[in-house]
Amino acid sequence: MNLLDEQVTHKSFGQGSVVACDGSYVEVAFALGTKKFVFPDVFGTHLALVDPKLAKFVAGVKKDIEAERREKEAELARKRAAEEAKRQRLLAREKLIKSHKLSPVSQVAFWCDEEEQEKVFAEGKVFTGLKKSGVNAGEPNRLVRLHHNSCCVITAREEDAPEKERRVVGLFMVGESFVGKLCEDGYIPAHSEYRLRLSDEEARKLPFWKYYVNERYPKNMTWNSGRHRYFDNVWAAQILQDIVALKEGTDEYEQVQGFLEHFCEMNRLRETDVPSPNGALVRASA
Repeated sequence: MNLLDEQVTHKSFGQGSVVACDGSYVEVAFALGTKKFVFPDVFGTHLALVDPKLAKFVAGVKKDIEAERREKEAELARKRAAEEAKRQRLLAREKLIKSHKLSPVSQVAFWCDEEEQEKVFAEGKVFTGLKKSGVNAGEPNRLVRLHHNSCCVITAREEDAPEKERRVVGLFMVGESFVGKLCEDGYIPAHSEYRLRLSDEEARKLPFWKYYVNERYPKNMTWNSGRHRYFDNVWAAQILQDIVALKEGTDEYEQVQGFLEHFCEMNRLRETDVPSPNGALVRASA
């Protein structure tokens, strides 16, 4: 589009002629001197082209630019709103973390089949499952006891194996800023550093029921339904201590020892005060 030498009229400066136009600005020579205006914003408000066809074309260009500008402004507003919403969520998390009262049972054990185990350790997250009844049926479970001090213990057993052979196949601390109460999608992210998957041989040495016990039925080893169970903080520390013992002399020893130290710090436990495991399997064997 070439506007050079085109005649224009200005509300204040009168008749003029375009002497330059670069797509962002237009310069017009008037009797009292040359003036520079923003293009195409000035047209239709203060400046008008004498040629009606050219005026119509410029009006269309202006309309398109204004529409694009409005879309950019709307997108910017959406981004700002999203950033503000994120900021508010982070503030809410920080508030909950600061006011968090440590529960002695703030860990969780999950029952995962072989296929899901692969997914959990590959993606670094575990799904809490869906509510099966009530007004919120079909929505993800919110494990409200879980906080930044929580650990997810992944368990499994062979389909035809007795329940007492359930084993610990891995575990991870939850993400640094995770708060179960605020989790909407049902996925618990793993900590960026404190996560561990055990080999089959190692898992066979970590029977789940060595640690877990229902005090009402201390020798019973049953997990007939449900995807998860809350888990005592001390039991998780016992598992980590046993893993440290398994890893002694290996390249992973320092990593697992660091995991144990971090867990104890987050849960206000002293390693030396953690008792020996006394779960249902231990009691049934006594």
